[in-house]
Amino acid sequence: MQIMKAKYLVTAVALLALACSLASAYDPSPLQDFCVAVKDPASALFVNGKFCKDPKLASANDFFFSGLNVPRDTSNPLGSNVTAVNVDNLAGLNTLGISLARVDFAPYGLNPPHTHPRATEFLVVLEGTLYVGFVTSNGDGNRLFTKMLYPGDVFVFPIGLIHFQLNVGKTNAVAFAGLSSQNPGVITIANAVFGSDPKINPDVLTKAFQVDKNLVKYLQKQFWSDNN
Repeated sequence: MQIMKAKYLVTAVALLALACSLASAYDPSPLQDFCVAVKDPASALFVNGKFCKDPKLASANDFFFSGLNVPRDTSNPLGSNVTAVNVDNLAGLNTLGISLARVDFAPYGLNPPHTHPRATEFLVVLEGTLYVGFVTSNGDGNRLFTKMLYPGDVFVFPIGLIHFQLNVGKTNAVAFAGLSSQNPGVITIANAVFGSDPKINPDVLTKAFQVDKNLVKYLQKQFWSDNN
């Protein structure tokens, strides 16, 4: 009887260990839009992330970025400017899973509806008054969550969801955003839908948006400003 109990205990422990192993095993987060597999390493041009410098050759400058205190130019059609600090301009962020952005708004400036496919974002308002919001996924009814933010307020935008920020004041506004990826990516909805290269077939967009094809063609001819 004691031997049987010991066997059951060993089996239970083994199954628990296997379950824990499976629960902790997962694919690494993608750090670019796609990474097509190749069989020949000599044909590889890109990897999921960045190559690492020899730690012995690292210096303090690899972990340093300067100038986020300087206001950015917002004289564009959107009236906003996003200054990203990610692995592309701060090498020390590689593998750390975080990045940062400064967002400047002219009066009534807009950071238009967009998504970050690889990151959750939290926004901290330093100056001005921002109307912000995000929309949930189809399965959750495309619910809209909005809030008016003032200096010192914080708001979170869940990973992958469409969100926006609008300066509703007569003065400039400034916010800082933290993102849970070294390379969060950004998809500006209007730019992607109407400004893709090459253009999406107008028949697709006409049916998707249930509007006249001439309107779709008009929108596809517009210059879609990028504030990044």
